[in-house]
Amino acid sequence: MDTKAIVIWCVIGLVAGWLASFIVGGGGLFRYLLTGLIGAFVGGFLVKSTGISVNVGHPLLNEVLVAAIGAVVVVLVARILA
Repeated sequence: MDTKAIVIWCVIGLVAGWLASFIVGGGGLFRYLLTGLIGAFVGGFLVKSTGISVNVGHPLLNEVLVAAIGAVVVVLVARILA
């Protein structure tokens, strides 16, 4: 992975975590990044395993949406377990 890909991945994670915070609450830059990055993996797994097609017109927006969905799931599961 090159530096550009890592930076893009982190930006997607930050945006996804920020969007998820509007739905389930929370805050803080580190929390946004962490939930967004973990949410990207969870969201990708959920989308692939259910066969749902996410297409909002732009590949980057698709990735942010999938990561945000995953981040919401991660936060809700963490709250249930806590």
